[in-house]
Order: sequence, then C-alpha cells, then structure tokens
Amino acid sequence: MRRSTAVTPLPAAASAAVSASADNKVDGRLAALGRFCFRHRRWVLGFWAVVLVVGVLIGGRVFAGSVAGASSASSEADRGGAVVAAADPVRGTVTAVVDGRPVDDQAVRDAVTRATAEIAALPGVSSATDAYGTDPAAAALRSADGNASLISVRMAETSTDAQTGAVTQRLADLKADGAHVTVGGDLVLQDEVKKQTERDTRFGEIVTLPLTLIVMVLVFGGLAAASLPVIGAVASVGGALLAMFGFSKLMDIDTSVLPIATVLGLGLSIDYALLMVNRFREERGQGASIDAAVERTAATAGRTVAFSGLTVAVALSGLFIFTSPVLGAVAAAGVSVVVIAVAAALTLIPALLGFAGRRIKAPAAPVPDEGFFSRTVRRVRKRAVPVALACTALLMAAGAPFLHAEMRNSGAAVLPAASAGRQVADTIDQRFPQVSPAAVTVVVESGAPAAQAYADSVVAKLPGVSGVRAVTPVTDTLSTIDVLVHGDPQGGPAKQVVEELRADRGGLTTYVTGGAASVVDFQHELLTRGPWALGLVAVGTLILLFLMTGSVVMPVKALLMNLLSLGASLGALTLIFQDGYFSGLLGFSPTGGLETFIPVLVFAFAFGLSMDYEVFLLARIKELRDKGHSCTRAVELGVQRSGKIITSAALLMVIVFAGFAAGDMLMVKQMGIALAVAVAVDATLVRCLLVPAAMSLFGEFNWWAPAPLRRLHRRFGLSEHVDLPAIEPAIEPAALPAPRPEPKKTLVGSTP
Repeated sequence: MRRSTAVTPLPAAASAAVSASADNKVDGRLAALGRFCFRHRRWVLGFWAVVLVVGVLIGGRVFAGSVAGASSASSEADRGGAVVAAADPVRGTVTAVVDGRPVDDQAVRDAVTRATAEIAALPGVSSATDAYGTDPAAAALRSADGNASLISVRMAETSTDAQTGAVTQRLADLKADGAHVTVGGDLVLQDEVKKQTERDTRFGEIVTLPLTLIVMVLVFGGLAAASLPVIGAVASVGGALLAMFGFSKLMDIDTSVLPIATVLGLGLSIDYALLMVNRFREERGQGASIDAAVERTAATAGRTVAFSGLTVAVALSGLFIFTSPVLGAVAAAGVSVVVIAVAAALTLIPALLGFAGRRIKAPAAPVPDEGFFSRTVRRVRKRAVPVALACTALLMAAGAPFLHAEMRNSGAAVLPAASAGRQVADTIDQRFPQVSPAAVTVVVESGAPAAQAYADSVVAKLPGVSGVRAVTPVTDTLSTIDVLVHGDPQGGPAKQVVEELRADRGGLTTYVTGGAASVVDFQHELLTRGPWALGLVAVGTLILLFLMTGSVVMPVKALLMNLLSLGASLGALTLIFQDGYFSGLLGFSPTGGLETFIPVLVFAFAFGLSMDYEVFLLARIKELRDKGHSCTRAVELGVQRSGKIITSAALLMVIVFAGFAAGDMLMVKQMGIALAVAVAVDATLVRCLLVPAAMSLFGEFNWWAPAPLRRLHRRFGLSEHVDLPAIEPAIEPAALPAPRPEPKKTLVGSTP
C-alpha cells in the first residue's frame, strides 16, 4: 500500500515573513546592489580576500618602486637640473664622513685611500674621491678643524640598487684607527626616506586598527558590529596598495604619496563602514529581517556613502590642475583610494552583514528624539547670533598664524635626527660649507670664462648675495655657479636673489635652480593655478550639494564653513611645525617652515573630509525635511540622530591620523596633525555649534533656490530621501519552532 506524505503548512506569521522580501522590496540600484552582495556574499568575500592578499604581497613593491622627490620639467629649477643631469649623467652620490681622528693621521690616511681605490673599481661607480687627492677639489673634502674628511662616490646612471648597496657596505666597513664612519649622500637619503615611510605607514596601521576596534566596541556595544568596519578598512588598504602599484607603472609616485593615500583610505573606509553598520542596526531595531535590513541600509546609508565619496573625489580632483608631479600623483592615488573605499562599503559590508548579521546587537530602542544633541541645538538656537559670531571669530583667530607661514623644502630634515643620511647632511652643512648645497645655483649654457664674467659682473653685486663659489665647468659649453646668500638659504632674501637673477641673465641662457628657486617656482604655481583649482573644487562642491539639497544657500554656507575649519587646521600646522610649539612633545625639530606641498594637500584632504561630514548631517536633515518636518525640527532631529555617529566617526578619524602622526617622517607627521585638527574642529565646533546656529538664523531661507533651479532640481536632483516600504513583522527562519513529531499511527490491515 502506498504511504501518503503529509505537508505541514507554515504558520501565517512565518508565511508572511517568507513573502515579505518580495512584497517589500526596495527599489533602486543601490538596494539591488545590496541584495546581490547579500545573496552572493561568499563570492564577494572571496573577491575582497584576493584583493587583500595580492595587495599585501605587493605592498613592499609599492614603496620600492616609488621615487623620493619626484621632479617635473615644468619649472625652471627642474629644467636646470635636467640640463645638468643630461650633460653629466649620474644616478647620484654616496658620501661618507670619516670623523674622530686627525685627517693627516697615517693610519686614517691609509685606510681611506685603500677604501677609495677599492670602491673606484667596483661595478657601477663613476668616480670616487677622497681628501688626499692632488685634485684641487680634494681640499674641499677636508674639514676646517682637520679632524674629519669626506669620501664622495658618484654612481653611474646605469648603476643598480645592488651596486649602490655594495658601495655603501664597503664604506660602512671602513676601519680607520678609531675613526667613526657615517655613510649618507642623496642615494642613501632616498633609500632611507622610502624605508622610513614604509615603517611609519606600517606603524600607523598597526596602532590605529586596534584602537579603532576598541572605540567601535564601545559605540556598538559588541565585537561583531565593531569588527566589520575594521575588516572593511583592511580590505580597502589592500585595494589601495594595488591601485598605487598600478599607478607607479604609469607615473612617478613620490614616496610621500603612499602614507597620505593610505591614511585617507583607512579613515574613509572606517567612516563609511561605520555609517553602514549603524544604519543596519537601526533597521534591525525597527523589526526588519537581516536581508531587508541590508537592502534598506544599501538604499539609504549606501546612497550617503556614494554621495560623500563623490564630494571627496571632487575635492581631490582640484590637484590635477597643478603641474607638480607630487600633487598629480596624490590626486590620482587619492581618487582611486576613495573609489575603493566606497566600493568596499557598498559591496563588502553588505556581504559581511550577511555572515554576521545575527550576531550584531540591534538597539533596544530607536535613537530618541530628545537627547544631548537636540538640547544643544535648542540652546544654540536661542543664542544663534552670539554663537555664530563667537565660532567664526574663534576659527578666524585660529587660522591667523597661517598668514605668516613660510614654505620650504626641508631636504634631509624630513628624516629623524638619528638617521645616518640626515647626520651626514647636517655634518656637511656645519663642517664642510665649501661642499654643502648652495642656496642658489645658476646653470649657464656657456663655457667657464663667460660664466665667470657673468658671476663677477651680475651675481656677486646683488645685495642679498654673500659670496660666489668658483665657477664649475660641467662640459665645455655648460657651467654652474654656486651662489651663497645672507641668512636663511630658503628665506626671503634668498627668494629675492632668485627673482633678481631671473630678471638679469646677462645676455646668457641661464637656469636659476636650487632649494630657494624650487620654493619660488612652487609658490608661483600656487598663485597661477591655485585659483583655478579652488574654483574647480568650489563649483563641483556647490553643484553636488545643490543636486542633493535643492538649495543654493546651504551649499554656499557649507563652503564658507569648511574654509573656516580649514583655516584653523592650517593655523595649527604653522604654530606647531614652523613656530615650534609642542615640538618636544611631538618628537621633531622645527625647520622654520612648512613643506611646500603640505598646505595644498591639507586643503584638498581636509576640505573633502569636511564635506564628508556635511553630507552625513545634511542627508539626515534632508530626509527629515522630505518627510514633512519644519526646518527647525528637521535640524534638531537630524543633529540628534546623526550626532553620535558623526562624533564617533570623527573620533575614529582622529585616531587614524594621530597614529600616522606618531611616525618619524616630518611630512607624514605634518599631514597627520593637520588632518586630525581639521576633523576634530569640524565635527565639534562646526557641526555641533556653527551649523545649527547658521541654519537657525536662515530658517526656511536655507532651502531657497530660484524658480528655474528648483525646476532643474525636481528633474535632475539627487534626492537623498528614499521611499522605504513599511517593515512587516519578520520572523527569522532560525526563530521558528521546530515542528512537533506526529504520533505514529498504525492503519488497520497494514503492516507496521
């Protein structure tokens, strides 16, 4: 007899839960992307795992393939250097200081001359010179006190890293009867910059990731939710290394670009993942199932992340206007890192939520409409005028020190004082002034007699010139003139000498080069191209915020507030790194100025990050406004519901930047401090006080736009509001009770 199979129907609530996904599907591409990544989470996770592994494997190659001090043919200083390099092609120099014993000590002399002869015979060496030669230039390699000398090795243009390493090792092994040997030179400096930058980058990652995990555990109240942003950030760093490795094959990537791009990617990835996880918890707290919560998170927070990434990319795109290779490389690497951070947030985080969603604690109750942030907004609204004036005055005062900022190329001073390369450079400056780099070098396309006549008739008579070294012939038709100046070799008098030499070339073809000339050229580029870059960033930001809000008032207001917070950051940068405040606490020696390109990078990065938080806040305010709340109430609720997440994100970003600022590279330290100050000021003083005060003063005028632009926004606006279907009560499959076993029945006439 055939046995019949009974099918037990699901309870009505469970049936509703099963069909809820289809009945309440959220429309939109981002929601569809969230659904896809949730359903195919194993494939998505596998893809990002491959990205991470490959990125880690080639991470070291990224630093090895970078260039310490990338140059361009666009400025006169760089063109002059290229002319000399073409006429006298060498890869660079390795220089050793032999100190601690009299130069004329016979044992020292024998050891040095023997090492010089051996090095001259090594592969890849163009020439090796010591203080004991008969060449007149050998006398310059002897210190004035007679207790130190130099060994200068010029490496051929075709020499390799291994050959340079062999020369460095032979010099380091030099034993000279108790004399101390320190090896440096520009090739050693470049290698040390690369290695120190890599160490600082690794140190920043190792320090910041555990700290951010601890903070996020406190924010979310559980390890599962806190770990997702860290995983997303680590995967993003792998993707960033891959992107920069690709760019290094297409262009020269300055070594300083790598930690800057890494810190940006790390900070943005944590911010975006934090926003996604927080929204997921909110949706779960309102009763959404895991798949529905992921879908709704992708549609809402995902939209904010995508829009925020677009604003940061626009801010960084302004750097493409400049011809400096450092700024161009930062722009290319930065934009790619932003894209990767957004991609990780929109794909990897939904996939991870699929794996860990059940372990993430949903809030017991939604964010209350009344709390610290809403009360702060009401207090600010009652005193809107004095609060706005006080905040503006404070930010302007904080930015005032930047008005006396000095730009400079610090050279070896970017390295810690303990590095051998810097020690050699400092020793040469102090004890071998006859071979130390001159403040200004004039490259003359003529023979030595004409160059000498120009030096005597024009150069030596300039008021800022303290002396002129002997003309150095490079070839029969090319010579160089080293010009010494009064005071700071990159200060005002030196820059004035550069301008005067370029104004009077004595009828010759000359190139004015050197450290002071490089600073003058960079400042000229800022003055000529800076307004165009600023205009591009401003117009792009205004358009994006208009498309988001439909207002022309709020974008302009946001732009002005961001400039105020940016000024405060640059002011702090000047006080610390130029004037020397807190230099002992931060572990560096001030150089008397800021690295030339640092203020530009701070502007681009800090401006983008400020807009990042502006989007976070305006997204909530606009969402509430679209739901029918008044402007006043929308601001209160928007700040209340986003205040904690913005503050948490800012705290995490400050931790990331501070972790990188704890390194030893001066440029990385300057960027880290400046961005940490910018984020802290923006998330507290600006977002919590100045923005509510200004929006209270403007009232409904915040949303004003001319009629033609309102029609344009209705047609093309990127509305932040998403119409979400109502959440049906969902019963997770794991929560269904197991079906009770039916009692065994024996039919009459059948075999049991």
